[in-house]
Amino acid sequence: MTTAKDLFIIAMDQKHSVGQGDLSLALAGAELIDLIGAGAVAVDGDRIVPGGPQTLDDRFMGEAAAGLTRQAPHERIEDWLWRRGRDLSAAYQAALEENGELKPQRSGRLPFGSERVEPVDTAARRRATDRWEEKEPVLAALASVVDIDDERSDDETGLDDEAVTTVVAAVHDAVMELEAVRQRRAIENAAFANLWRGP
Repeated sequence: MTTAKDLFIIAMDQKHSVGQGDLSLALAGAELIDLIGAGAVAVDGDRIVPGGPQTLDDRFMGEAAAGLTRQAPHERIEDWLWRRGRDLSAAYQAALEENGELKPQRSGRLPFGSERVEPVDTAARRRATDRWEEKEPVLAALASVVDIDDERSDDETGLDDEAVTTVVAAVHDAVMELEAVRQRRAIENAAFANLWRGP
């Protein structure tokens, strides 16, 4: 199990949906934090410095490690989040559905309602829930960035590792940037619609 998978399961358990773009950025951050924990990478300022070869028994972690930029100057954390995070939420969902760890959950009583998925009661879900209920600092900090945990303030992260704190801050900045892009597009679309509507 990885922090990214735990975060994805917690996000699927929420009553309100989390934006796929936001979640994808947070999942990329979670993968990077686990790579730091495994000794596969180090953080030097805002750059990701790959370490020696590591045996990673998780498919997504292996893919993340294989995609690291090994030549100097090394990749910036923010650039990594955008590159690695592209469609990452959908990839996790597909993998968990394939493994039978997610099941369809229709909203409402109609058989043709919008389809959502929810985690199946597995050991993986119980482990993720345990970490969540214990307010494990890394999981809680990443969840807070994507508005899963509204009760926790930004200064209550409880993170004591500088590299991890740097990654969480970068995820936060990327999510804020994504929201700014969304708002700009909404304003542009509204202006365009008004132009066609006329006075």
